Amino acid sequence: QCQLSGLWRNEQDSLMEISAVRDKGDLRGKYLTGVTLAGGCARASPLTGTQQQPSEGGWPTFAFSVRWDKFSNATTAFAGQCFVDTGGKETLTTMWLLREAVGSLEEDWKATR
Repeated sequence: QCQLSGLWRNEQDSLMEISAVRDKGDLRGKYLTGVTLAGGCARASPLTGTQQQPSEGGWPTFAFSVRWDKFSNATTAFAGQCFVDTGGKETLTTMWLLREAVGSLEEDWKATR
């Protein structure tokens, strides 16, 4: 069984700490990114999300969002799944969408990455 609670590091050396996963799958934590839109130093931002309880023998899927309001006017949504290999190593695979605020509808085309 994969446990989302704990400290995770990605390929960009960003850190995610999920402090708790509640009985119904709600999760909370913080995300410390090493990559910023403004090119500044790493800062922690709050994350909230949910975990789908896996079926028997399955691995949980999850989704969470991070509000980067302390240093950027952007929000990122992540969706992924947790796996455990035969050696017991837990791995999260995710896809993400980042939405940055723009000043007009005409600039909307460049707001999502």
